Amino acid sequence: MAAHNELGKLGEQKAADFLRAKGYRILAQNWRFHHKEVDIIAMDGSVLVVAEVRTRSGDSAEILHPRDSIGPMKIRYLVLAADHYVRYTRFDGRVRFDVLSCLPKQNGTWEIEHLEAAFTAQAE
Repeated sequence: MAAHNELGKLGEQKAADFLRAKGYRILAQNWRFHHKEVDIIAMDGSVLVVAEVRTRSGDSAEILHPRDSIGPMKIRYLVLAADHYVRYTRFDGRVRFDVLSCLPKQNGTWEIEHLEAAFTAQAE
C-alpha cells in the first residue's frame, strides 16, 4: 500500500477515535455502495452522521481547507451512498454530513478539526 494510502487509513482511524471520544457511536467505516464509499457512518444522539475524512500531510497553511477540498461530484457520491445506506437500514431520522480534517504533527499527535453540517444534500 502506498504511503499516502496508509496515512489516509490512519487518519480515518484517528477520526473515528475522535468521534467516539465525543460520544458518537460508530456504525460503519469505509462503507461501500458500488464505487462510492463513505469513510464513517455514526450516530450523534438520534442523528445519523455521514462523515468524510480528509487526511493531509504538510504545513496546514499550505493546504486547502478540508471543506474546500470536497467538490460537487464527491458531495453527490456521498449523498447517493448515504441515501442507499438510509434505505438499506431503513433509517428514519435526520441525516447530517460532516467533514473531519486530520493532520499529523511532528510530535506524533494529530490535529483534528470537525466541521459539523459541512454541506447539505440538495434535491435535484
